[in-house]
Amino acid sequence: MDYTSPYVNVAAERSIPAVFMSSSFVTAPVALIIFNRPEPTAKVFEAIRQAQPATLVVIADGARASRKGEAELCAAARAATENVDWPCRIVRHYADQNLGCRNRVASGLDLLFDEFDRAIILEDDCVPEPSFFRFCDELLERYRDDERVMAISGDNFQFGNHRSEFSYYFSRYPHVWGWATWRRAWRHYDVAMRDWPQYRDNGWLAGLFDSPRTIKFWQEIFQSVYDKKVDTWDHQWTYTCWRQNGLTALPSVNLISNIGFGEDATHTRRSGLFSYLSVHPMEFPLRHPVEIIRDARADDYTQRHNFDYSLMGRVRRTLKLLREQLF
Repeated sequence: MDYTSPYVNVAAERSIPAVFMSSSFVTAPVALIIFNRPEPTAKVFEAIRQAQPATLVVIADGARASRKGEAELCAAARAATENVDWPCRIVRHYADQNLGCRNRVASGLDLLFDEFDRAIILEDDCVPEPSFFRFCDELLERYRDDERVMAISGDNFQFGNHRSEFSYYFSRYPHVWGWATWRRAWRHYDVAMRDWPQYRDNGWLAGLFDSPRTIKFWQEIFQSVYDKKVDTWDHQWTYTCWRQNGLTALPSVNLISNIGFGEDATHTRRSGLFSYLSVHPMEFPLRHPVEIIRDARADDYTQRHNFDYSLMGRVRRTLKLLREQLF
C-alpha cells in the first residue's frame, strides 16, 4: 500500500458481552465509511441502527487543512454515528489528517479485513433498503469458501429488466454502492495496481471484451488510476475482481439508493439516471441460481448503460431508459 499509515488513529473500542450480541439480526460486521457530509451520514447510520449489527466499524478520513470549515463538518459527520443504542461492538478508525478518497478507503478496508474475515460495507451516501443487510449476510455465509465469488452488491442497474426467476445473478461488475466481501477476496487488492503495465501490454483486456471501444474505455480508466490522475479506490477493486476472474452477486431488485449527488460530493457532483434510485425489498427465502456463471446479457446491458464515452451516447441512453419507464 502507498498510503501513510502513521496518520491513522484507531480509536478505543466499546465492547458488549457476546451473550447480548447473539440476538443481533446482522451477524457480519458492518463498516461505514464517512468524511465530511453529516446529513447523508446520519441517514445511512439510521438504516444501520435499524438493522442493529453485532459489530460496527466506522472509517473516517481527516479534514483537508486547505478547506475552511471542513474540520467542523468532519466532526459533525463523526458525531452522527455516535448514537449506538443497541448491543454492539464498535471500532472506529479515524484518520488524524486527510488521506484522500483513494488512500483512506483502501487503508480503512485493509484495517477492517486485518481483523474480520467478512464485512458489509456502506459509504456515507448509500442508503440501504432494510433487506440489504440480510441479503448480504446470507450470501456471505453461503459463498464464504467459494473463490469464484469475490463480492456481493446491493445494486441493480437493470432498470426493471428481470433476467431470471432467481433472487440474484452473477456479474463481472462489482458495484460498490453498498456491498460486501471477504478477507480472502480483499487480500488480492492493490490500490497501486502495480502489475497493470504487464497486463496492459499483453492484451489482457482483449481476452475479456470483444469490443475495441470497450477495451479502450477500460484501458484508459485503469491507466488514469495507475497514473494517480483520479483520486479513487473502486476502479482498482474492479481490476482486482477481473484479474481473479471473480464474480459479484447482484440482486434482482435494487437495494441501494445513492443520495450523495451534489456539489459537496467527491465524484458524483451531477445528478443523473443513477442518482436517488428507488429501492425495493428483497423477498425471502432467497431463490439461488442453479449455476455460478455470469449473466452475459445483463453485463452487456451494464456496459452499454453505465459506461460510455460520448455525450451523445449518454443522452441517447437516458432518453431510451426514460421511454422504457414511461411506456
